[in-house]
Amino acid sequence: MADHAVSDDPAVQKQLERLGTLSPGRDLLGLERISELMRRLGNPERDLPPVFHVAGTNGKGSTCAYLRAALEAEGYAVHVFTSPHLVRFNERIRLAGTLIDDATLARALEETLDVGGDIGASFFEVTQAAAFKLFATVPAGACVIEVGVGGRLDSTNILPGPAACGIASLAIDHEAFLLIPEDGTPTDPLSRIAFEKAGIAKHGSPLLTQRYSTAMTATIAQVCERVGAIHLPRGEAWDIVEYQEQLHYRDAHGRIDLPLPRLAGKHQAGNLGLAIAMLRHQSILPVSEAALRAAPLWAQWPARMQRLDPGPLTDLLPGRTVILDGGHNPDAGQALAATLTDSDLARDGIDLVTGMLANKDIAGFLTPLRPLLRSIRSLPVPGHEHHGHEVFAALAAQWGLPHSAFDTVQQAFADIAKDATSDRTVLIAGTLYLAGQVLMANGQPPV
Repeated sequence: MADHAVSDDPAVQKQLERLGTLSPGRDLLGLERISELMRRLGNPERDLPPVFHVAGTNGKGSTCAYLRAALEAEGYAVHVFTSPHLVRFNERIRLAGTLIDDATLARALEETLDVGGDIGASFFEVTQAAAFKLFATVPAGACVIEVGVGGRLDSTNILPGPAACGIASLAIDHEAFLLIPEDGTPTDPLSRIAFEKAGIAKHGSPLLTQRYSTAMTATIAQVCERVGAIHLPRGEAWDIVEYQEQLHYRDAHGRIDLPLPRLAGKHQAGNLGLAIAMLRHQSILPVSEAALRAAPLWAQWPARMQRLDPGPLTDLLPGRTVILDGGHNPDAGQALAATLTDSDLARDGIDLVTGMLANKDIAGFLTPLRPLLRSIRSLPVPGHEHHGHEVFAALAAQWGLPHSAFDTVQQAFADIAKDATSDRTVLIAGTLYLAGQVLMANGQPPV
């Protein structure tokens, strides 16, 4: 089933089984199907509350979390559309601040599937259309929408006029879809990625961006100029830096001093800064400095350097710190390695438990972590095409590290527990799909 979506609610499960027969959507980029589906639903994308639209390779989910936190701190009810889910499909749709309930979800999916049955819409497109229909119906003050894949041809790009758009960190990912040769697009891979992400830019709307290479920034600027968007790059229009245990954000409106984010990692400062810049450079919704200061402390985004609570899974490793992260590409590996190195979590090294999808670069993700690794235990990723144990075993042998293969994370933890003298941090990373299974096993589903 696409995205391994299951539910213990019979009505939701019935619709998820219908969804499961559709293409996941990554191989069906384009706006033709979503445009027709929206038309049949009455074009709800035209009636949404003010929208904040976020693209990027890494960091877009955290940026969405900071946007939501700041807007809710200001008192707005916020709709949120993100993907993928970790444990329950409901996590993809947050209605006015609350995860969608099963009855509402089942009705929305059923209506959308019935209306669009002959369009050939994808899993992602149907889910998005159902969410947008609800967002146009249920009262709220704002919408936070995360791009699925790319930007230019992603179905969320049906949005007509966002209050602000943002692009988070950029790197090579989904290359099988985003780097297909096409006339009129950059040939340099990173510039092509920038071009695809910049496709969310809209006439008259501000587009806030992070720091990239000169070529990538120029590509984004060209896209903005062509469509009439307002390009506001980091380092020119805004910036954020850490100094003396605080973050200092500045733009043409002035400076704001902020607490360090509760979400771990130095890269989170950039994600927070992007969210603040998006809010400060739009003119539709007023957001106070007090609400912006609350965002780094209020934001929650599971499976991003998340320290697991005591639970059925972590109880298998008493006294050990267990970190869960959904990172799966080289850029994420670098950020994860930097965060672990800067903390005391890696002082004695890391025992890694991992599984990765077949289309991901194992060596690219793990190489930045190599100096920290003391062992690798590999797992399958049920419901998805994934790398076999032999791939991890070969890399571990090349690096001189012990490797073991297991079918479940519980088995991997039981093996780690055999070394009663070690108190090394245990890191679970490689895919958000594995992260969801871990949260469920430890009794920590996202709320």
